[in-house]
Amino acid sequence: MNENSAMRIEEGVSLQTYNSFGLPAVARTLVRIEREADIRKVVDHPDFGRAPKFILGGGSNIVLLRDVSALVLKVEIVGRRLVEERDDAWIVEAGAGENWHALVDWTLSEGWPGLENLALIPGTVGAAPVQNIGAYGMELADRFDSLDAVDLVTGRNVTLNAAQCRFGYRDSIFKQALAGKSVITRVRFRLPRPWQPVLGYLDLQRRMDETGIHHPSARQVCDWVCAIRRAKLPDPAVMGNAGSFFKNPVVTPEQCRDIIGRDPHLVHYAMPDGSFKLAAGWLIDACGWKGKQVGGVGVHDKQALVLVNRGGARGAEVLTLARAIQESVYGRFGIRLEPEPVVVD
Repeated sequence: MNENSAMRIEEGVSLQTYNSFGLPAVARTLVRIEREADIRKVVDHPDFGRAPKFILGGGSNIVLLRDVSALVLKVEIVGRRLVEERDDAWIVEAGAGENWHALVDWTLSEGWPGLENLALIPGTVGAAPVQNIGAYGMELADRFDSLDAVDLVTGRNVTLNAAQCRFGYRDSIFKQALAGKSVITRVRFRLPRPWQPVLGYLDLQRRMDETGIHHPSARQVCDWVCAIRRAKLPDPAVMGNAGSFFKNPVVTPEQCRDIIGRDPHLVHYAMPDGSFKLAAGWLIDACGWKGKQVGGVGVHDKQALVLVNRGGARGAEVLTLARAIQESVYGRFGIRLEPEPVVVD
């Protein structure tokens, strides 16, 4: 497809299949972004240039409250390649519209390990840096090299390194200063050589003990991660959800000791800076929410951190249940849970 091809513009598009929660919403206007030139055409368009914009990837981390009046830019840029093979790393690039898990699987099949702990996380490659996705002892920032984006004001290409992305816990500059102001088009990953497995997470240690495999391959780690996720988390294709709905709160040692004094079974993890990360799922479960339902949305009966669409759920119901959970946890533990998904009002 050449740079001069016309943009694909669609009107009145249902977004129900474009968000993993399966919430009903309609996009007034949707533009499919298949190459960088499409973004520049949006910027230069007489009607679209100044219009509010909503950037849509895989829709795995959003809660749609109603129809979307902003111009929806659905990112569908594909392509993946080995950019460079160095003595200390493989540099791999993927288009923002590529499926994240498919990228992980492809890198392992090509003999470039390093992303296996992040296997089976739903969504697209372009959404991964926005959220700084993480699981099983690893964050995207640990394997990030750089990314390309297009500025939605000037239409210019920019390249950002890790420092410029300002990665934090489930956070980045794309959720802060650059929210809605640029579109990620391609992402590059630095996969270290020689490869060393990341096995510090408790569930992975249990798998090693159960199997007797104490020096697993990258593919074995990937298989373990997939099995653990499937046992704990519902498949969005079967039961609509946005994955972990709340961030694990980080507290001071004093706060952690105070809660343990009242609830000795609190699940918590020491952080390098001396703070403690608390398991939000445990906090929610301790407040009695596991398996509860409000309207069409409920708390998953195996993992209290996940809210699920039990049929016909609407965005407002998701928000109502989430707020009730927040109030409940705050009332018992004095901890304010922060949602992971972006609420699109």
